[in-house]
Amino acid sequence: MPIQNFKPLATNKAKKNALQILEAGLTTAEPKNFLKFFINKNEIHIGKSSIILSNYEKILVVSYGKAADSMAKYVSEIVDVSQGIVVIPKYAKSCLTNKNFKVFYSGHPVPNKESVRAGKAVLKFVNNRSNKDLIIFLISGGGSSLISVPDEITLSDKKHVTKLLLQCGATINEFNCVRKHLSQIKGGKLVQKMNCDGCALIMSDVVNNDISVISSGCTSADSTTSSDAL
Repeated sequence: MPIQNFKPLATNKAKKNALQILEAGLTTAEPKNFLKFFINKNEIHIGKSSIILSNYEKILVVSYGKAADSMAKYVSEIVDVSQGIVVIPKYAKSCLTNKNFKVFYSGHPVPNKESVRAGKAVLKFVNNRSNKDLIIFLISGGGSSLISVPDEITLSDKKHVTKLLLQCGATINEFNCVRKHLSQIKGGKLVQKMNCDGCALIMSDVVNNDISVISSGCTSADSTTSSDAL
């Protein structure tokens, strides 16, 4: 049951009906309902391509975003994951029981110290890999603040910029354009020095499903410039 406190909230028929509608939506949006079309215990299907998991010595997972925990849980139940990192909002509760995962609880929508700790851990994890490994990135909305490695600015500055962008009503494309140019990992920088194969399974929360915008596109090429950010 997605809504853990359903019974205390359902104090009359109208509230119960509203909660049931909300719960139906939440259940339909569960990551497992989509991931099952792309991954099984033997391979990953992306478009017309297939990745055979037995070709690799280690299968690793990096999962971040508001749906990161559920995505990682599903994948870890069907694939033998050697090691993984999961980054979720500080107010969330992990449902993972797989001890091969390290879970970080970071700031959202404004990054905090744990966001930086998680971001640095993810960057180190990605860069310290063998060419016989495969990293599966599981990405959902919210990752922009959950993993943060500021570039030439302080965390305090990054938080200030984030708050200003939230207050001014910037679109998500504008917001994440700025974020990319203040980060060591966003805009595809996370995977620039990666020595192994990788693939990303991404749940979109943006209009047009632009993967370079979702969670600031840490695994996607960035077509924006510093001038765009200004």
